Formats: sequence, C-alpha cells, structure tokens
Amino acid sequence: MAPRPTWQGHLRLSLVTCPVALYTATNPGGEVRFNLLHPKTHNRIQMVATDPDLGPVERADLVKGYEVEKDRYVIVTPEEIESVRLESTRTIDIERFVDVADIDRLYWDNPYFLVPDGKLAVEAYSVIRDAMAGARRIALGRVVMHTRERLLAIEPRGKGLVAYSLRSFDEVRDPADLFDDIPAKKADPSMIAIARKIIEQQDGPFEPEDFKDRYEEALRDLIKRKEKGGKTKVTAAPVEDTNVVDLMEALRRSLGGKAPAAKTPAKKAAPKKAASARTKKAS
Repeated sequence: MAPRPTWQGHLRLSLVTCPVALYTATNPGGEVRFNLLHPKTHNRIQMVATDPDLGPVERADLVKGYEVEKDRYVIVTPEEIESVRLESTRTIDIERFVDVADIDRLYWDNPYFLVPDGKLAVEAYSVIRDAMAGARRIALGRVVMHTRERLLAIEPRGKGLVAYSLRSFDEVRDPADLFDDIPAKKADPSMIAIARKIIEQQDGPFEPEDFKDRYEEALRDLIKRKEKGGKTKVTAAPVEDTNVVDLMEALRRSLGGKAPAAKTPAKKAAPKKAASARTKKAS
C-alpha cells in the first residue's frame, strides 16, 4: 500500500515550476508501543479529562491557555488562533542556495522524500534536480504544513530530491550554556596518541543495518513468546564495571596490549606526567 503524502503542492525555482508531493522518509511504525489495560478485564483504559476541583469534564467544554507564569494563563479562543494561522500557498519557493557545511547539524530535523506529483511533472522536476546536482549546493525554501511555516533544506539524491525540515533559531539551545562550564584543560598528548590509534582500529563505513535497536528486538521477541505461551523471563546482559582507576592503562588495554608506552625525546619527564594524569577512584 502506497503511503499518503504529507503535503502536496508545487516546487518553484525562479520561473520553473512543477507539482510535487512530500512523503515522510522515516517509518514510525517500527517502535513497539503499549496500551494501558485493566489487569482483570484487559479492556483498554480511556483517559478522562479531569478538573482537580470539579472532577471529570467534557473535552468539548475546555479552552486553550498559555502559561505566562506559574498557575497564571492567558486564554486564547479558537477564533483568535485561526486569525494568526498562515495560509498555505501550496508552493515551495526556493529562496537561496547554501553550502551544506553552512548549516549547523543541530538545525537538521525530519527528512522527507520530495517527488514529482504526476507524469507531467517529471520533466521540470528533472531540470531542477540536475541543476542542483551540478551546483553542489543545498536549496532553502519555505513550506506551510499543518498551519505552521517550516524551512526546508532540499538536496538531490539519486533520481529524486530529499527535503529536511530545519529547526528554527529559537528551538536550538546555545551550546555555550552547557559547554562553558567544562574546564579548559588540555589532555595528555601521550593519551591522545593512544586514543587516536583506537580510533584508527575502529574506523569503518557507516552501515545502518549493523546498528539495530536491540531493546526493540528484545521486546518483540518477548511479545512473540508470550503470544505463544512460552518462556517469558528475559535475562539482561551483565553491565561491565566502568570505574576506571588508571586511564593510561585502560587506553593501552583498549589496543589489545599492543600499544608501547608513548615517549618522545622532548618529554623526558613523561613517566611523571603520566602518573599525574591518572584518575583517582571515585570516593
């Protein structure tokens, strides 16, 4: 069964326009989800809207409020919300082209497949796609989905185009708010050298199929065995002790004992530095 498009409209590059459709590129159905049931009847529990003072209330009678401070709300009516909704123009206007390195990874959000909507759209779609592929740039455009305006980053991929919704500036926290408290201490060069060798040993291509969600797989296996009336006890893998006392020794063991002690002519006092760099066992 073909998926339903998230959005349908037109893609426009200057005077070139073609009908397109957006499809989500991810599959949310892969996650195991549970429903709350009554332990005796196994009926699914219905969540009832409840006022702390009045008890159960009808959802149709509820209003929307924005909390401006603790326990103080500004009530907004449906008509007021409707008045500020953006009208969907049904057009993705490409406004700018940027280098992919110019977009901080913190801003990348959800991926979509942007495909031609109908056979008559293929020719113009191909022109836009091939022109972008030759330019080696990311296209930026705006789209209104579900009454909200979103910025899209569009790039060629094979025979098609992939669009990523980008987070707004206000949605991304400033890393300095958390990183500034990290001490500006330089790591021991000899330890860095060993860590780099570990990185070289573990270097390899990204293969998504190698990184499966083991927790989800264990849950599915548990559900299948329960459905068949089999064994339901699950034994978790033992957790390794990660309380490392000697960081240098841990780095050398990570290389399989093959790493020689890191020494350089310019550092005759290396043993003392290594000793001072050892971490103390947490009390």
